[in-house]
Amino acid sequence: MKAGRILGALFCVLFLAAGVKAEQQEGGGLDALFSAAMLDIHGEPMTLAEFRGKPLIVNFWARWCVPCRDEIPELVTFQAQHQKQGLVILGIALEDEPGKVRDFLAAYEVNYPVALVGDAGLALMQALGNDVMGLPFTLFIDRNGEIVWVRRGVLKKSDLQNMVNKLL
Repeated sequence: MKAGRILGALFCVLFLAAGVKAEQQEGGGLDALFSAAMLDIHGEPMTLAEFRGKPLIVNFWARWCVPCRDEIPELVTFQAQHQKQGLVILGIALEDEPGKVRDFLAAYEVNYPVALVGDAGLALMQALGNDVMGLPFTLFIDRNGEIVWVRRGVLKKSDLQNMVNKLL
C-alpha cells in the first residue's frame, strides 16, 4: 500500500516536471506548428499560417482516444460561444484518413477547423513540449503568438473559462 502511494507521488512529480518543461519551450515549437505540412479534412494540403495572430486553442487528438472524444463536445460549445470574439479552436488530428475523420467530425458536430497530421503529429507534439506524447494535448496561444498555457489531458469547462481572458 505504501509503495503504491510512493509510486503515485513519483508519477505526479514527473508529470508536473514535464508540464513545466513544456511551458518553458514555448517559442520554437510554434514555428514548427505553423509551418508543418498537414491535410484538411478533404485530403488537400493545408498549413496553419493563416491562424497566426489569432487567439488559438490548438487541440491534438485522435479518434481512438477516449479522453479526446470526451472533451470534444465542450470544445464545440466553447467555439460557438467565443468565435465572434475571434477565438479559433483548431483540431490537429493524429490521423491520415480524411474520410473517416470527416465522418467522425460530423457525428460530433464539430464546428471548428481540423487538420490531419498522421504520425508526424508525434514529432510536432514533442517539438511543442509534449515529451510523453500523450493525448489529448492542448495549447492556448494568444494574439501575440505566445503560449499562455499547455494542458495534457482532458480539458474541463473551467479550464477553458479560466483561459479565455488571457487569450482575448
